[in-house]
Amino acid sequence: MCHYCGCREIPLIKEFIAEHESVTDTAGAALRALDDGDHELVGPLVARMERELLAHWRGEEQGLFAVMSADPEYAGYIDALVREHRELGAFLRGIDLGRAEDVVRLREAVDELHHHIAKEEDGLFPASLTALSGDEWDRSMRAWREAHPE
Repeated sequence: MCHYCGCREIPLIKEFIAEHESVTDTAGAALRALDDGDHELVGPLVARMERELLAHWRGEEQGLFAVMSADPEYAGYIDALVREHRELGAFLRGIDLGRAEDVVRLREAVDELHHHIAKEEDGLFPASLTALSGDEWDRSMRAWREAHPE
């Protein structure tokens, strides 16, 4: 992620980045467990990834994405990000770690997740600095809070 635009200082963006770091840490732990042959650990880690991502996506999609997609300049970019959310979510919901192809696909999905996060952190988040008004930031933050009631 870039460190020059200042978006990392926006409270909502800080939350999104912290969630990205948490889920990629969990994904890395799942892949290391696979490499170590600790198959008992992989399932709970994948389930944790899915839980973290569902709340994260809800916060993004109902807040920042909804606000920014009202602008045609960002709508297509955001549509593609949402599509990636749906694809990864469907895979994680249906993963069978007993199937070799799903294990291979998990590795690919984690790599794709890193690319997806880069699209948000290097593209959408910096763009949000100039695209959103104060009211739109408030709406986006409210949606994040609703997605994270704890």
